[in-house]
Amino acid sequence: MRLFSTLALAICVGAFFVNTSVAADRPTTERPNFILIFIDDMGYGDLACYGSRINRTPNIDRLAAEGVRMTSFYSACSVCTPSRAALMTGCYPKRVDMHVDAEGLCVLFPAGRKGLNPSETTVAEILKAKGYRTKCIGKWHLGDQPQWLPTEHGFDSYFGIPYSNDMNRNFCPLPLVRDKTVIEAPCHQDPITQKYTEQAVRFIKESGDEPFFLYLPHTMVHLPLAATKEFRERSRHGLFTAAVEELDWSTGVILDALKEQGIDEKTMIVFTSDNGGMRLACNDPLRGMKGQTFEGGMREPCLIRWPGKIPAGQVCDEVAGTIDLMPTLAFLAGGQVPTDRIIDGKNLWPLLAGEEGAKSPHEAYYYYQKGQLQAVRSGKWKLFPAMETKIRNWGNAETNMPAMLFDLDVDIAESKNVADENPEVVARLTALLDKMRADLGDLDIPATNMRPAAYIPQEEAKPMLLEE
Repeated sequence: MRLFSTLALAICVGAFFVNTSVAADRPTTERPNFILIFIDDMGYGDLACYGSRINRTPNIDRLAAEGVRMTSFYSACSVCTPSRAALMTGCYPKRVDMHVDAEGLCVLFPAGRKGLNPSETTVAEILKAKGYRTKCIGKWHLGDQPQWLPTEHGFDSYFGIPYSNDMNRNFCPLPLVRDKTVIEAPCHQDPITQKYTEQAVRFIKESGDEPFFLYLPHTMVHLPLAATKEFRERSRHGLFTAAVEELDWSTGVILDALKEQGIDEKTMIVFTSDNGGMRLACNDPLRGMKGQTFEGGMREPCLIRWPGKIPAGQVCDEVAGTIDLMPTLAFLAGGQVPTDRIIDGKNLWPLLAGEEGAKSPHEAYYYYQKGQLQAVRSGKWKLFPAMETKIRNWGNAETNMPAMLFDLDVDIAESKNVADENPEVVARLTALLDKMRADLGDLDIPATNMRPAAYIPQEEAKPMLLEE
């Protein structure tokens, strides 16, 4: 049984959602380096600093001890492609039409005819415009056609598996790609975390005095699990723990490389996950899992460290999310988010800097599943409106779902429906849902402010293959 520490169980999650009119100043220092470590399918309770008594994660725990641990931090979706689109663009996935694939499935698949539109501005493009070296190492999953790969979205170079590691197909053996060229297929996954780490350290060292942005979306711990023999043999609890502890090792190697290069205090590290975990992960004390809009599907561990700039040992329970990382990094680099379109994310620097009285910049945070608006959080309250049909990513849809209201301040596990006792809260949150429906739609309600993804005819979509 996976146990959660008393401290983690006691976390209060109530937060007041007010817009901050006075933002903390950008640090008067040279532009920081950024390392964004994005784990695949890691549960809220899979790290020791979030209560795990199973996995040993001392290097990742250092990020918490030396920076800020976020406890109400959300991905923008409970599955891979939409959450990554949000991270790159600072927008809800539906805003950029990346909430489903071209056939209405929840993620993109090999040789698909849909990808992130090149007209969208990514965090890599903003930083590149400010003189940053940029590299993506790991899982992309925003389109595997040449015109949609990372090198077309602001990254100088790319190394990784371009989609989920379970997408090994006869017509397209799982590819390991450098820039736009397949260098191994099918990819041997046991050493994949170590390969990514080697590439990351090389990039850090080669950057010299130039500012850099390293996006490291790890393949693990998505199924099928993989780890090197060393970590398999040292694991006390099977392959999942081996994979988690190898990710911890990777984080430690990167921290050591920063220290060796003398740039530790010039580098911000963000560590988080794309969505909640599956059956082998631990989402405790949250309800639900990957593919769901309960907290266990979308509330993520998030650690942010920048020595000397982010106060050490902070715990921040204000609501924030991956949509906020693009505007935050842009602010710190002296860059500019697009002003000719809606960007849903907000600058989190006042929270990270520990500014007294800083609050979440979000009045409300919305939970979409494919094209359905399933829930909203505002303050301590989370409302699932009554639904005739609640769609699911896997399995049969649920029908005749009553309205469910949860007080996350006292019920982080979403175990007690208090809708009947709080009709005024239900009414207020319903109004917020209606406001979002008018903006981004809801199933049969069309969106008024959704931008199109990029599409090509299916016959033009080609698999990524080794050159003969």
